[in-house]
Amino acid sequence: MKRTLLFVGLLGLGTAAWWMLHSHLLASSAAADVSQSAVPVVVATVERQDTPAVISAIGTAQAYNSVTVRARVDGQLDKIAFVEGQEVHRGDLLAQLDPRPFEAQLRAAQAQKDRDVAQRANVERDFARFSDLAHRGAIPAQTLDTTHAQIEQLKATVEMDEAQIDNARIALGYTTIRAPLDGRTGARLVDAGNMVHATDSTGIVLITQVHPITVSFSLPQDELPALLASQRKAPLRVTALSRDASQTLGDGVISLIDNQIDPATGTIHCKATFDNTDNLLWPGQFVALQVVRDVRRGALTVPSTAVQLGTDGAYVFVVTDKNTADLRHVEVAAAEGGRSVIARGVSQGERVVTEGQYKLEQGSSVRVLDRPPTLK
Repeated sequence: MKRTLLFVGLLGLGTAAWWMLHSHLLASSAAADVSQSAVPVVVATVERQDTPAVISAIGTAQAYNSVTVRARVDGQLDKIAFVEGQEVHRGDLLAQLDPRPFEAQLRAAQAQKDRDVAQRANVERDFARFSDLAHRGAIPAQTLDTTHAQIEQLKATVEMDEAQIDNARIALGYTTIRAPLDGRTGARLVDAGNMVHATDSTGIVLITQVHPITVSFSLPQDELPALLASQRKAPLRVTALSRDASQTLGDGVISLIDNQIDPATGTIHCKATFDNTDNLLWPGQFVALQVVRDVRRGALTVPSTAVQLGTDGAYVFVVTDKNTADLRHVEVAAAEGGRSVIARGVSQGERVVTEGQYKLEQGSSVRVLDRPPTLK
């Protein structure tokens, strides 16, 4: 009887041990299944930031100043003193015309003046002698008046000679052609040895000033009130980007908002000025522009990768405290620099999914990966 009771007791203890072990294994398996079914995601926190309100546009870079250098007198081009593509400064020698014909003209004008000055001096001596004789009644008064008139005529002649000398000297100076501004030379338009004329339309070289440089662009007329209001507070900042927006070419400010709207296009013409110290902007270049119209203070922002588009509009997945996905429809006010401004739909501090959304649906279990989100 005792052996029977002992056997029954051992059997019961074994059964209880087996049941406890089996229950533990079932619980571990269930936990593993739940863990394996949770979707791995990367999250980011909804933050408040000061974000710029940006207007995008396409513009064309233009030289700040552009001058076609031409000869101002006719003559033979003796020398080209610049290298194509060279940076030049105001006053640098660019070309030299043959000065000899103009030197001869200057000498002739000076000789003409010397002759007229000598003739005037002779008439003035005659006038002094005639004055004494007329005072004694030895000559008629008409002779004295005629001599005085000759002096006045010769004075005018000498002044005209001086003007001719100045004109000849200026013409001689025009044979030395200098840069009228700081800039970069273009292709040489005429070679040394050719005859050039003041009436030539092609000129000798084109100089463009690219430090600073301007970019011309147009904006919709609906943006004009906000632009003018912001410009009254501070200069409007502009960023120039490459056409694919992969490279920043420079930062500048709007220097012109035109005084009339183009009625054919409904746009307002604007210009922005850039220092262009790195020569990344070039005349004729097409660039993408971002005009900072205003700054949104304390706006709710999320990485742009968190925002998805569906049939009902934009939405994000918010990770709840229970690690489940909550689909939220949101209103996107703007998107810039890899972040989107959310006007409605989320709150500060909430976590939104930035990677892994394509495997989620409302209520899905998620497993948050411990790495920062990728901004695009």
